[in-house]
Amino acid sequence: MIVYQATKADFSEDVLNDHIETKIHGFFQQNLNRKTSGSEVNSWKNSMQYMDRVLNDKDIPDNCGISIEFQIPQTANRIDFILTGRGEDDKDYAVIIELKQWSEASISAKDAVVNSFVGGRVRECTHPSYQAWSYAALLENFNETVNKDDIQLRPCAYLHNYVADGVITNRHYYDHIQKAPVFLKGEAIKLREFIKQFVKYGDDKKIMYRIDQGRIKPSKMLADSMVSLLNGQPEFIMIDDQKVVYETALQLSTKANINQKQILVVKGGPGTGKSVVAVNLLVELTNRGLLAKYVSKNAAPRAVYENKLTGSVKKTVISNLFGGSGAYVEAKPNLFDVLIVDEAHRLNEKSGLYGNLGVNQIKELVDATQCTVFFLDEDQRVHIKDIGSLAEIQKWANLVSAPVVEMELSSQFRCGGSDGYIAWLDNILKIRSTANESLKAINYDFKVFDSPEELRKAIVEKNNANNKSRMVAGYCWDWNSKKNPKVNDVVIPEYDFGMKWNLVVDGSLWIVNPNSVNEVGCIHTCQGLEVDYIGVIIGDDLVVRAGVLITNPDKRSKNDSSIRGYKKLMKENPEYAKPLLDSIIKNTYRTLMTRGMKGCYVYCTDLETAAYFKNVVQ
Repeated sequence: MIVYQATKADFSEDVLNDHIETKIHGFFQQNLNRKTSGSEVNSWKNSMQYMDRVLNDKDIPDNCGISIEFQIPQTANRIDFILTGRGEDDKDYAVIIELKQWSEASISAKDAVVNSFVGGRVRECTHPSYQAWSYAALLENFNETVNKDDIQLRPCAYLHNYVADGVITNRHYYDHIQKAPVFLKGEAIKLREFIKQFVKYGDDKKIMYRIDQGRIKPSKMLADSMVSLLNGQPEFIMIDDQKVVYETALQLSTKANINQKQILVVKGGPGTGKSVVAVNLLVELTNRGLLAKYVSKNAAPRAVYENKLTGSVKKTVISNLFGGSGAYVEAKPNLFDVLIVDEAHRLNEKSGLYGNLGVNQIKELVDATQCTVFFLDEDQRVHIKDIGSLAEIQKWANLVSAPVVEMELSSQFRCGGSDGYIAWLDNILKIRSTANESLKAINYDFKVFDSPEELRKAIVEKNNANNKSRMVAGYCWDWNSKKNPKVNDVVIPEYDFGMKWNLVVDGSLWIVNPNSVNEVGCIHTCQGLEVDYIGVIIGDDLVVRAGVLITNPDKRSKNDSSIRGYKKLMKENPEYAKPLLDSIIKNTYRTLMTRGMKGCYVYCTDLETAAYFKNVVQ
């Protein structure tokens, strides 16, 4: 999506008349349906004046294209400035320019990372050259038009306030600067010459319009890329905060030893790339000869990753790479160099089949390794026994005098790349109040269906394209097919609807088995994984009455272990139990409704609840 688009001539006129920042902000609100900070508006005003000077050259044609704040498909990231036109070779070119207001920075030992004053304090940021290159690579990866039409992307960065001091251009960043040159204060002519190498003629072919309207490439699933990753072919480009987290984890792994453990906690919501960073870390640490393991309480992600590697990697290697969270009760201290704990919010206190082994899974993980990386989203705690939280991790870290580094991921790669959808969902599920009360201008396919059969047909149709769409439901129906395979589990008689739960045949591999589109998944077989389209049946454990969202654990199936023992807990400590159960049910639906990268389709068993969702969609 393009926020502002014009020819060079019109852009120059907007700058000359002091309209540029007002126009960008107006289009920003109109196209993205949200406001931005005064500092960003001022940055537009300042940076666009500098860009106008750069473009003030008769050899850069007046009818070349200018696009400002272009949102990269399937992400929440925006490219600052793109200039488009034809080259001397008659090819289409798009010069991607990352603009920075920075005036100073310091070198970081981490790859592609610098320290700069941003947002009121000094922060670790990706190097502008790496940022420009990664955005170009994302655009190439997500948009079929770029490849089909052979559009040439040329990234660079312009820091118009930055006086050369040997930091930004340090040899430490040489490889990234080679991919995307960086221009500093006093180098406007150099940037102009860079642009003129590629853009000789105007943009009569409407290059950015074609890209913006172009077909989005099918989404790559992390699990599908496991073999390539282990073979040294990184298919997922880490951008912005993902790259900084990745490099920080690598740095801590080199600092850690048996006398000084290191702990990193990475917080991030659905689709922010926690698993992408985790798996890339596993591969890199293994390639460096360190004993590292991917750990998750939930068996489904491990099973899917292992399934994708079967036949390409020895079974012994696979088993050494992945493990459950309960396997460290008797592990030797500091046995591992690094343990990468994905979905850390799902960790339990006790381990074992009967939940009677060990002291605390967080303690056991910390004891078993020199460096622990926890990926955490406390709003995805969906079981009464889930204890994974920042406070709990901090408690056990303090006991071994291990410093805890806290970081956060925000770059959105799921739900149409929209942070707005997640915020909207949090708002309507009453998990937290946000300003996102509408889905307008959010590029995400959300629909409410009037019958479960219509929902099923829609998901099956989507699944026919690439086997990446599935049905899931709240655990409000008993698992009857376990005893009698001939009967259905999720039964809605008034619509003559019936489907089986997923657990009998496919188990943890339900999300990848082609036949499982005919079964209904639950929270336990889809958490930590993703599809293109998710169909969610919201049961009677979540209803709306007079506009108020009400959770009812009594409507959960007796087979659901996630709230087992809640009645006893309600009698013993109702003040603790009631909000806990409320959050478990809401978090369950939040997690289910954020599995889809492109869309979420919903059917509600309760009519008033269905009306509520239909109303909030409008």
